[in-house]
Amino acid sequence: MEPVGFLDAVMTGLAPDGGLLLPESLPDVSGKLLAWSKLSYQELAFEVMSLFATDLPSTDLKALIEKSYATFRAPEVAPVIPVDGFHVLELWHGPTLAFKDVALQFLGNLFEYVLEKRGGELNILGATSGDTGSAAIYGVRGKKNIRIFIMHPKGRTSPVQEKQMTSVLDDNVFNLAVEGTFDDCQHLMKSIFSDVAFKEKYSLGSVNSVNWARVLAQIVYYFYAFFRVQERADAKQMRFAVPTGNFGDIMAGYLAVQMGLPVKQLILATNENNILSRFFNTGIYSMGEVVPTISPSMDIQIASNFERYLYYRIGQDAAKLRELMAGFAKNKSLTVALNEDGVMDELFAAGEADTAQTLAMIKKCYEQEGYMLDPHTAVGVVVAECFADPTVPTICLATAHPAKFTDAIERAISVAAHHPALDKLANAETRCDTIANDESAVRDYLIAKTK
Repeated sequence: MEPVGFLDAVMTGLAPDGGLLLPESLPDVSGKLLAWSKLSYQELAFEVMSLFATDLPSTDLKALIEKSYATFRAPEVAPVIPVDGFHVLELWHGPTLAFKDVALQFLGNLFEYVLEKRGGELNILGATSGDTGSAAIYGVRGKKNIRIFIMHPKGRTSPVQEKQMTSVLDDNVFNLAVEGTFDDCQHLMKSIFSDVAFKEKYSLGSVNSVNWARVLAQIVYYFYAFFRVQERADAKQMRFAVPTGNFGDIMAGYLAVQMGLPVKQLILATNENNILSRFFNTGIYSMGEVVPTISPSMDIQIASNFERYLYYRIGQDAAKLRELMAGFAKNKSLTVALNEDGVMDELFAAGEADTAQTLAMIKKCYEQEGYMLDPHTAVGVVVAECFADPTVPTICLATAHPAKFTDAIERAISVAAHHPALDKLANAETRCDTIANDESAVRDYLIAKTK
């Protein structure tokens, strides 16, 4: 598509052909690291985002950032905690206790800002494997001229995740339980967005990590965590361990590295749904059956952000990328040749952790350190230990509060995980509509609710 400004990119979400948007170029910030190292989270967010949000006045961007992170329970926004030889980046201090809040509080406020400036309305259509849904809903609930429609795979999120979404009863919030998997939900969303006439007629927007602003907001905490650990350990490089299913979180880390953050390794961690770890180890990206696990936010076989990485990996050749993705859509598989040394990418180490390993890590960390990991974060720690390097500090991204997955925690340590915000939901009223795994059904629902 023709180049667009930052605000248009945010409101567009997906490109008209169903592709994803990326900046035309990435800035080199390596010369700014020393100056940035002493900034607060909000100040750092402004420095990073202002490099891309060039059509947003500085005073307005600062106000949006302050408003977005004022909702976090930790003044630091994303504290870094030393645990058993590694560092945990706690990204779950926002309203819904998941890392998605870091981006979606900002994106919700950004949507509201644009609509106030330009007029019109926005109908957000999203798909979630668990945490995106509630974070997106909390980001826009009650906001004027915005409706949000969130599809989740029926019975395949944790009970707490489902309750967080469906207990929001604001008039502008619609929850849809799709009779299928998260990949089905994501396919429905992308297919509807690719119908440009329908998208424009019904003013559709995206909150999934296909939206560039989501990834941009997540780049910030890689820099922030790096600086906090550097204060404790005199290290010139770091490693980041990232549990991932949809590739958005680790894609933000990849872009931070391209901008000049001195990262030795990105450790990509998957659960049994290992399409991404298989790709980085073999060059084959091949879809399998979705396996339900105790880390449901990662129960994904088609990682929507993966094509952003692929674009860089194949030399920023959009035509070749289009060909590869069309082949994947047809054959459920694509192949990229490994480098001469038999590696896909020197920056990435990739592995997986099964349910038994995940539970064992939760137990080990709790018994030895008194620290409770949620099952997704535990997957990242298991894989980080597989690639242990005592010479380089390792930062493990903690993606959710353990109380969101209390069944898994109890299985691991026979102790219930609690958080006051979640305890309040136990008897909350809910509202949700079950819908067929059918594009026409979703379209009809949207049309009926936007009249």
